[in-house]
Amino acid sequence: MTQTYKIDDVAKACGLTKRTIRYYEEIGLLPPPERSEGGIRLYTREHIDRLKRLIDARDVLGFSLQELQHYLGIIEELEDHRKGYRELADDGRKLRKLLEIEPVVRRQLDVIGEKLDKMLRMRQEIEEFHGRVRAGIERLGGAEAQEKKD
Repeated sequence: MTQTYKIDDVAKACGLTKRTIRYYEEIGLLPPPERSEGGIRLYTREHIDRLKRLIDARDVLGFSLQELQHYLGIIEELEDHRKGYRELADDGRKLRKLLEIEPVVRRQLDVIGEKLDKMLRMRQEIEEFHGRVRAGIERLGGAEAQEKKD
């Protein structure tokens, strides 16, 4: 029997609020869990793993909810292909499956690459601004004051 978790346990494991978990279910980011006879949500390890993947994409990559839905669609498509690949026995069929998988992986890399490009542009802008601030401090003779402050 698969181990199940109540929403409180899932919230603690993922660092989310119960409200956020229910909202993610509502908008389709998280599949609805089974329910006990009393109506209590019963989550599985797969739910927790999916939520952690969502959190990583949201926090590390800065994905919006819409981008999260797109990202998860790519991941699910990739998982389906991966399962099909493992079931194949001959090399010809495996090659065809790999040719199907490659564009899916490429799309995932493209999505992440777009985010990284945006982050690098933002970083460069902030670094340039920081350089101007430091130059202004130096120019105005505040270097000694800044050193004392640090």
